[in-house]
Amino acid sequence: DHVTAVGMPSPYSSPGSITDAKELVVALGCRWLELGIETIMNAFTDALAEPFAGTDEGLAEENIQSRIRGTLLMALSNKLGDLVLATGNKSEYAAGYTTLYGDMAGGFAPLKDVYKTVVYELCDYRNSTHRAGWLGPTGVVIPQAIIDKPPSAELRPDQRDTDSLPEYATLDAILQGYVEQYRSVDDPVANGHDRDLVTRVTRMVDRAEYKRR
Repeated sequence: DHVTAVGMPSPYSSPGSITDAKELVVALGCRWLELGIETIMNAFTDALAEPFAGTDEGLAEENIQSRIRGTLLMALSNKLGDLVLATGNKSEYAAGYTTLYGDMAGGFAPLKDVYKTVVYELCDYRNSTHRAGWLGPTGVVIPQAIIDKPPSAELRPDQRDTDSLPEYATLDAILQGYVEQYRSVDDPVANGHDRDLVTRVTRMVDRAEYKRR
């Protein structure tokens, strides 16, 4: 009852994302607020029409959506005094699969040190376990559809995280060696990972350092 979940659908948001989110909110007993962002997206498109003229639509337009959402959340925080929770996990932060002033906006990131594969494990654990003192109901709290669906930022049609990243099981294995254990590229390669892939991931980590700082 101290949490407000804010749904901010765009034209690229799948209907399932909203229905799954609402099902989760009902299970948790949170408040739900829905703020569509299509009109704001159109305003940005109009404002940037001249400098963007002659360019292909791509990452800049995708990130604008995330930054619109970050701005709305921070406006709610300023007005109502709530703390914004950033949604990124350790896999995303490490690889730079996050947007400055977008999904990185917030006063606290509860999943900042939790790899994506562990997020899935925690979801399964919470759905199967309820201990004394835990808030929320017993039984399934996180809809199975949220766990089963291919992860996607939904910033363009048919987008999947794997368009930009390796499968999370592979990514996390490389990240744990490079980030946690300070291993060289040769170590995961010796464990069977493709050298080009390992090099790509470690470069992503290094390039994203400015975001984390």
